Amino acid sequence: MARKKRKPLFENIEVIDAGAKGKTIAKAPDGRVIFLSNAVPGDIVDVQTFKKRKSYYEGKAINFIKQSEKRTQPVCEHFEHCGGCKWQHMKYKDQLFYKEKEVVDHLTRIGHLELPEITPILGAEKQYFYRNKMEFSFSNSRWLTLEEINSDVEIENKNALGFHIAGMWDKILDVNKCHLQEDPSNAIRNSIKTFALKNDLSFFNPREQSGLLRTMMLRIVSTGEIMLVLQFFEDDAAKRELLMNFIAEKFPKITSLQYIINQKRNDTIYDQEIVLFKGRDHIFETMEGLQFKINAKSFYQTNSTQAYELYKIARNFADLTGTETVYDLYTGTGTIAQFVAKQAKKVIGIESVPEAIIDAKNNAKNNTIENVDFFVGDMAKVFTDEFIAKNGKPDVIITDPPRDGMHKNVIEQLLKIGADRIVYVSCNSATQARDLALLNDKYKIVKTQAVDMFPQTHHVENVVLLKIR
Repeated sequence: MARKKRKPLFENIEVIDAGAKGKTIAKAPDGRVIFLSNAVPGDIVDVQTFKKRKSYYEGKAINFIKQSEKRTQPVCEHFEHCGGCKWQHMKYKDQLFYKEKEVVDHLTRIGHLELPEITPILGAEKQYFYRNKMEFSFSNSRWLTLEEINSDVEIENKNALGFHIAGMWDKILDVNKCHLQEDPSNAIRNSIKTFALKNDLSFFNPREQSGLLRTMMLRIVSTGEIMLVLQFFEDDAAKRELLMNFIAEKFPKITSLQYIINQKRNDTIYDQEIVLFKGRDHIFETMEGLQFKINAKSFYQTNSTQAYELYKIARNFADLTGTETVYDLYTGTGTIAQFVAKQAKKVIGIESVPEAIIDAKNNAKNNTIENVDFFVGDMAKVFTDEFIAKNGKPDVIITDPPRDGMHKNVIEQLLKIGADRIVYVSCNSATQARDLALLNDKYKIVKTQAVDMFPQTHHVENVVLLKIR
């Protein structure tokens, strides 16, 4: 039997940069790039590789010869195993440096774009406990550490309530304390788990498709309102009511307590009936006096504080005087559209998700904003000459597309319209760079600023102002 070829081990390697998806970068002696998951730029390490490709390796630092000055001690006990906050071991000022660097690299290397002087990245005041929405999964087969697997001790309780381990769809990391959502998030989650164990309520098994408790979603917004949605797999009314009554009594400040019985193979909720158990079926977030109604299926930016900062930058870039017709493409629940409406003559929002447009219309009505109109449909099909003729030619266009960027039909329409200004908000500067390159003949980049919406992760938003040449 042929022996498996051992993957190369490289010694005394300096980590030189941060790359995509939270990885850091080193160079192997043969010139190939090495992508590392557990190092910080400035570390000098021995690397055990586990994947070899034509132009790169993937590996892990197994020995730290010298630790980088950019390092800091992670605050979370789950850091080594949880894939959520991959940069917790990097000082925050260095996180910001590499986020801004990635944006600039994408715009110049992918888009080959000429940039003005960069407005420095806007960091977050709250670097922990900043998310208003968290989703946790129940499992009766929790992820085990190597020490647990190799020990002789039999583990009786394998129930978990926490996060999926990266690359393991059926394994859940049991979370004791998460640093992403403010209290009472941890208290609610841990109380539910303790009560479920004490009362023998079964946790979900995704392979067997069995068990009572499936997922929980928790929203805590800046107004202090709380929404908890529990997802059950088995329809057991007695056990369900036992748990729901416990939660209602233990946490009376929960504004919206709801549940779902979902017996599909996946746990998405958008095609599911949501049952209100106590309170109301929505909560409210506020921003500059505007109220935004959020229900269980609503999309809302998950960092309320930084969303406000992001929207202020977009509004500032738009430089509205009150006379403009503004189009807000990929409007979602219409937050940006309503946020800029008081400084515009008219705002038109377009979005493909029908539920989001229902929310947008309701929010505009509740906020007594009368100069906004919202339309639902696939952007590439709705945003046509006929639509523009009917709703008016835009003076300013704000676009905030999903990670894939804008469809080529949308870009062609932008070029045809020739609005004076385009404000492009993006959560993926690589696709943003691609789109900006297509607009480059007609539009010049006047301003660009990155915004850190997700501290301790590699994710970064970027806002670019384009002016017609």
